[in-house]
Order: sequence, then C-alpha cells, then structure tokens
Amino acid sequence: MANVCRGMVAGMLAGCAAAWMMTTLGNPGEAQAKPQPRGRGNQSGGQQQPKQSRSRQAGHNGGVAVEEPAVATAQAVSRKLFEHELSPDEKRIAGPAMHYAYGSLVGALYGGVAELFPSVGAGFGLPFGAALWLLGDEIAVPALGLGKGPTEVAPDKHADALASHFCYGITTDLLRRVFRHVV
Repeated sequence: MANVCRGMVAGMLAGCAAAWMMTTLGNPGEAQAKPQPRGRGNQSGGQQQPKQSRSRQAGHNGGVAVEEPAVATAQAVSRKLFEHELSPDEKRIAGPAMHYAYGSLVGALYGGVAELFPSVGAGFGLPFGAALWLLGDEIAVPALGLGKGPTEVAPDKHADALASHFCYGITTDLLRRVFRHVV
C-alpha cells in the first residue's frame, strides 16, 4: 500500500546520503572546499587558496568569475532573501549546504512519486539520475545564469557530471528502498 509521506521521508534521507556520495566519490574535492593550512612564502599573505575541483573549476565568463552552481545558488538566495553578500567563508559552508538541501528535496520528491507510481523505480535510479543531470546541469543551471552553458563546457566534464548523477540516482534509489522499510 502506498504511503507517500513515508516514501518522501525515505527519499529525503536517501537523497541527502546520495548527494554526499555523489560529491565524495563522483567528484573528488567537491564535497567541501577545505581551508588549507597557513604556509610561508606564498603570495596570498601566508594563506593558500583552496583547490578547485577537477570537474567544476571556476572559470571566467566575460571577465566575471563563474562559481560552482551550488555556491551561485546560495549567493542568489542570500542576496534576494537577506540582501547579504556571502563572504568566502560563508560560501564554503553555503555551497555544500545548498547541494545537500537540493539532493534531499529531489530525493523526497522521488520517494513520494515512487510510492504512487512504483514503475518510477525501474532502472534502479539510473533514469532519475539522468533526468536530474539533463534538467538540472544541462538546462536549468545555464538558464538561471548559475553556470556555463552546455556548449561552453568540455565534453569530458559533461561525462563526469552525468556519471556523478548516475551515482546519485542509483544511491538514492537503493537507499530509498532500504529506508522505506525502516521509517
């Protein structure tokens, strides 16, 4: 029997765990930008800059730095709701928080829909991950000005992002199935 609330809770938990899995295993270095220890002899006043991830390095678009989409989204929310510009330290926290919140939200939606339409779980989350990649990374992010357009990104970066979203989809689906029997 379908229980949408239980499915949504299971999906939310699974989606949050899958977001962690996606960033940790799918895109090493993207899970969190960790502050580097203070060093001597560098040109940044004794403090090293955090390394960018291989798959979403900050680029330049017409002389303006392009941030990772989760950070750009957090910055946009902060500007609109609080009229506040995020500091670099706040961005290091807000970016991952936005990513985990988004992963939890779409996981909850997936869990609820899977309760109503069990066929959604066919493919063990691969179609779900592919849809998130297409609708999110390839369409919504550039359309909202949160990242580069598809033609401005190297093909290997598209493949990396798709593989990460496959990882997210599979993990969300498998954990949703487990959590559904627990919650």
